[in-house]
Amino acid sequence: MRKPMRSTMKDLIDENKRELLSDPSAINEIEKKLDDKKAKEVYIDSEYKE
Repeated sequence: MRKPMRSTMKDLIDENKRELLSDPSAINEIEKKLDDKKAKEVYIDSEYKE
């Protein structure tokens, strides 16, 4: 009985990138999360500067 082939980390990352790039709704969701995270960082930074 053969062991199943294991993918390398690079193969898994490349496959994930291909899947994400072919799914516009996933890209929009990621962009929204990044924008929200950045907005929170800017808000927190502005509070400490005052």
